Amino acid sequence: MTDTAPHQTSTAQTWIILGASSTIAKAFTRSVAETGAHVILAGRRMDDLNASAADAKARGASDATPMIFDARVPDTFQEIIDFSAAQSGTLNCAVFVGSMPAQDAIDADPALVDGTIADSFTGPARFLQMLAPVMMTRENGSIVGLGSVAGDRGRVGNYVYGAAKAGFATYLSGLRNHLGRHGVHVLTVKPGPVDTAMTQGLGKQPFMTTADAVVADIHKALHKKRNTLYTKWIWWPVMTIIKLIPEPIFKKMSI
Repeated sequence: MTDTAPHQTSTAQTWIILGASSTIAKAFTRSVAETGAHVILAGRRMDDLNASAADAKARGASDATPMIFDARVPDTFQEIIDFSAAQSGTLNCAVFVGSMPAQDAIDADPALVDGTIADSFTGPARFLQMLAPVMMTRENGSIVGLGSVAGDRGRVGNYVYGAAKAGFATYLSGLRNHLGRHGVHVLTVKPGPVDTAMTQGLGKQPFMTTADAVVADIHKALHKKRNTLYTKWIWWPVMTIIKLIPEPIFKKMSI
C-alpha cells in the first residue's frame, strides 16, 4: 500500500472521481482503490478510463466503473448521479476537473474563456448541485474540490484560470456551509504548481509538488475534517502576503 492511502476507511465506500484522467485524479484513484472502495471514474476519454478501472481493480477496488463526463456537456451528468445514487453505503465525490490555457492564448482568442470557466467552475458546480440532495439524504460522505492558489488573487499571468478557480472556491465554501448541516464534509484543496501534464511547458515553478504528495495531504485533511488545504503548506503564508499587498502596488507587479 502506498503512503497516499486514507487514514480511515469503510467497507462500503464509493468515490465519484470527476476528471479521472488527470494526473492527480489517477493518484487519488490508486489510493482509494487500495482501501477496497468502489470508484466511479468519470471523464471524457473512455479508453483511458477503462485502463484506470482495470488498474483500480488490480489494486483492490471493490468495483471500478468508467463513465463519460464532460464538464461542458451537462447532459452527461445525470447518468452518473443516478448510478451513484443506486450504490449502497457512503457516497463521496472528488473533483479534479479543470483546464488552464495560457493567458496569452486567451488574450488572442477570448472564446477560450468559456471553456476554461466551464471546466474549472460552472460544470463541476452544476454537477455537485445535482449530487447534493443524494448526499444530504444519506447524511454522510465527503466532497473534495480542487481549487488553486491562482484563485486567491487575480494575477497578470493567469487571471482567467484564477477567476474560474476563485469562483469554484467560493461555491465550495457555500456548499460546505449548506451540506455541513447534513453531515457531509466539503474540503477545498488549493495546490500550488504540481508536476503534471497541465504544468508542462511552464518550466520549474517555486514550491512545485507532486501528485502523490497532494493526494497524501488530501487524505490527512479529510481525516482531520479540515475545510481548506493549501498544498504545499508554504502557500498559505505566501498567498496571505500576496492578498495583503495594496492594489496600487500589486498592479505594478509581475507575480
